[in-house]
Amino acid sequence: MRIDIVTLFPELCDGFLSTSILGRARAKNLFEAHCHQIRDYTKNKQRQTDDYPYGGGCGMVLYAQPIADCLRAVADQCAQQGRAKPHVVFLTAAGQPYNEETARRLSSYESLALVCGHYEGIDQRVIDTFGDEEISIGDYVLTGGELASLVVADSVLRLQPGVLAEEKGYQDESYWDGLLEYPQFTRPEVWEGQAIPPVLLTGDHNKIDAWRGRQSRERTRQRRPDLYDQWCATHPITQIPRWKRTERAQLIKTDAQLDAAAKLFAEGCRTVCRDVCTEAGLAEYTPEAMRQRLEEERKAGWAFYLHTTSDTPDGMVGVCHKTGEIGHLFVTQSARGSGIGTKLLDFARKKLAEHARPWLAVLDVNTAAIGLYRRMGYLPDGVRNMYQPGVDVAFCKPCKEFVMRYQPQD
Repeated sequence: MRIDIVTLFPELCDGFLSTSILGRARAKNLFEAHCHQIRDYTKNKQRQTDDYPYGGGCGMVLYAQPIADCLRAVADQCAQQGRAKPHVVFLTAAGQPYNEETARRLSSYESLALVCGHYEGIDQRVIDTFGDEEISIGDYVLTGGELASLVVADSVLRLQPGVLAEEKGYQDESYWDGLLEYPQFTRPEVWEGQAIPPVLLTGDHNKIDAWRGRQSRERTRQRRPDLYDQWCATHPITQIPRWKRTERAQLIKTDAQLDAAAKLFAEGCRTVCRDVCTEAGLAEYTPEAMRQRLEEERKAGWAFYLHTTSDTPDGMVGVCHKTGEIGHLFVTQSARGSGIGTKLLDFARKKLAEHARPWLAVLDVNTAAIGLYRRMGYLPDGVRNMYQPGVDVAFCKPCKEFVMRYQPQD
């Protein structure tokens, strides 16, 4: 790949591209980089590159002519090398937001030219004539486009073959698959009383990969719900985890099973509602109260199933054959992240085979569940309830209860 940076400060850009990982890769000719001084293409004795903006206003605007001539020279150099015409990017505050997907797209070009703005901007006519796109690296303003161009250059060049020691070096990192990266640890094993997660010491790479995947999803869900929502929409669960030989999902018939389910129900409600309910409201979620509710719902046509692993209750789910609703999908705290929720949701849908589009309700604060439901093919289908503090005495914060309905795959 050849990358050209058109700038008023070529020494700044060239120094960065000659340092550290990129510097070593450049020395090995893994990519070709050129930094061009805009002033070298001016046609006035003072080598002036800017002037006052038409229409008035503060600041200065870069001339179109020297930038245009520099880009023409870059295109000629590429042609002499037998390269394609460079893809020209202007780094401007008005550009499209930059992300890893854009970096991957730009990394596929044989030639890439980055033009750095300065002062109050660049004459729009040269952008319209030569620019293939405009990019912004964030919702803030810099004194010049050099830092932005280096951000783009670094994120693009590190994807070139051989620049990083391993392809996995960038495929495991934040944003590559739409998620934030999992937390990392190194020696010592215990630092100031804090030990690293025990799973990382097991040597079991399947368990380690599973742990890292859960950490990545949870970190993204908590810190970047926008990314997590997009990731859920583009990463459906198409293969249900296999049931272990020690797992069972049995129709609840006995008092002991009902007691176990009520305990699960109470724990799940307190976990989901802990941030939106008052202390008094949370105190109402007792195993006794939940057992009474389950008994009432069974009389209304619900069937409940208790999941056990090695005869230990660790999950539950309910189905209503009258309405096609799935409800009370809960997994114990100790069993979360093991795929039980995914299995039970699939199990419940299949139990409602007479309903083409079964549905469920979920509080908007239960983002982990919403993510799972979306990945399993359940799409938002309105709001069933809205809870307001003062109106609903159990709630200390407003929240909504969404309806999500299964959308069969075409």
